[in-house]
Amino acid sequence: MSLVSTNPILADSVLSGAISQSAGSAGTCTVSGIINKTAGCVLLAALSGAIAVPVTKNFPAAMWIAFIVSMIVSIAAIFLVRRSPPMAASLTVLYSVSQGFMLGALGMLLEGILTANKISVPGGIALQAFVIVVGLMLAMLTLFRFGILKGGAMFQSVLSVVTMGIFFMFLISMVMSLFGANLSWLSMGSATGTGNGAWIGLGINVVVLIVAALWLIIDFRQVQDAVSAGAPSSAEWYLTFGLVVTLAWVYLEALKLVFRIAMMFGNRK
Repeated sequence: MSLVSTNPILADSVLSGAISQSAGSAGTCTVSGIINKTAGCVLLAALSGAIAVPVTKNFPAAMWIAFIVSMIVSIAAIFLVRRSPPMAASLTVLYSVSQGFMLGALGMLLEGILTANKISVPGGIALQAFVIVVGLMLAMLTLFRFGILKGGAMFQSVLSVVTMGIFFMFLISMVMSLFGANLSWLSMGSATGTGNGAWIGLGINVVVLIVAALWLIIDFRQVQDAVSAGAPSSAEWYLTFGLVVTLAWVYLEALKLVFRIAMMFGNRK
């Protein structure tokens, strides 16, 4: 069996290596197994995010610590999963908890800014962002199931180029900020302003969110290929890791989008 991972985090032939290292496990990889594991990780992330709210309220410094730790854990988890796929189970759980805490802290921070500007969002921005994620996931699954988007080689190539463009755009902006210059419409600060900067920032946010959601098509294709090829059951955690990474990215962009829309169009009390 020869499989090539199409997930940007689990790129190239790493999936084949993961499956070969899991070849001795009992049973085969199933869609239900991956769904259950992904749902469990999402629940862990949600619980971690809920814990982050009172913790960061009582200890504001914990928010910035959470951002730093989350970044370190994310980079380390991606590197270690690629290097040693059998570690995917524990690393996926660790990644889910750290990302959940960070996103929960970020959501509280953005909610606080809205409150300071006397803007209310029905149910809170965290809930609204979650609804967007669920909607996008169902939309992508529908497009994939009906064969409208198949996640083939051309689709993957185009999406990879666009994603790299987004990455370098934000990287250049970050480097520029170190020298006192920045692309203000890329930062969340543009959401609090008016004029073209706010609209450009909103447009970019929408584009990045769509790109992130389209990676779910690639994830679904990867899962389908692995199941069809009879991958061992232990490979489910490896595939789950890719899905969780994509979902975390989609949620982050959804959170930012809800915040931008609320700042630009929200009714002030």
